[in-house]
Amino acid sequence: MSDELRALGRFRNLGVVTLYGGQRIERQFTDLRKRPHIAVATPGRLLDHVQRGTIRLNSATTVILDEADRMLDMGFLPDVSRILALTPATRQTALFSATMPQAVRAIADRQMRNPVWVRIAASKPTVETVTQFYLEVAEEDKVKALRRLLRHEPIESALVFRRTQYRVDRLAKALGRDQPVGVLHGGMRQGARLAALRAFEERRPPILIATNVASRGLDLPEISHVINFDMPEDVETYVHRVGRTARMGRAGTAITFVGQHDIEMFDQLRRTFGASLQRHPLNIYQ
Repeated sequence: MSDELRALGRFRNLGVVTLYGGQRIERQFTDLRKRPHIAVATPGRLLDHVQRGTIRLNSATTVILDEADRMLDMGFLPDVSRILALTPATRQTALFSATMPQAVRAIADRQMRNPVWVRIAASKPTVETVTQFYLEVAEEDKVKALRRLLRHEPIESALVFRRTQYRVDRLAKALGRDQPVGVLHGGMRQGARLAALRAFEERRPPILIATNVASRGLDLPEISHVINFDMPEDVETYVHRVGRTARMGRAGTAITFVGQHDIEMFDQLRRTFGASLQRHPLNIYQ
């Protein structure tokens, strides 16, 4: 986002600073001394600068909350509320979110005055360039199934999705006994997340276990496989996850584990994608 803003801002000589954890804070001090017009920041690092006195928010005229639902998933909304409380009541506030859970609506109700709601109609879900499979497996056998899948599939790089940070860490510990794996979730510091992404891009290791934080907004162009170890909570999340593969004209494969508690959601996927969602030939019970 910072790069796009700099490209647009150069026509009006607008200065842009990027503030996030994992970057040397001394460099950020230098950039802030140039008195930029726009700060693109993670909530935690922005509050860090507020506490240090290196940035003041009492003259901010516009606040934009991007991907508010993802900030909710990552536990950032309390920090967002603190930041908004430090800005003038006369500010303009814009909030963007792919979904609108109640906690995000509550932020809008508290912090925005007579907001205008704009809803862009969702296009028909499409994952036409992805080969989609499902694999029926009991919940207690999923780790065994993943190990066997990684041995039998021609996997160059795989993004494995789980629903929670705890589940990501638990699977990484179990799978890491056999092979190196990376992890990515909202409980990690920004610097650690960036390091995990860089390592995954270089395929060291070629397997990344992640929450939905990896399903949107990341530039990961060469993922051969997406594996839904945990069933996504809705069709939209499935499309975002599966869309991490088969990018830029490349082939890609998505494999979704279907456990005994996943039948209702799986039926929704079958109704949406029909015959393009095929049974995977691997049978771990033979």
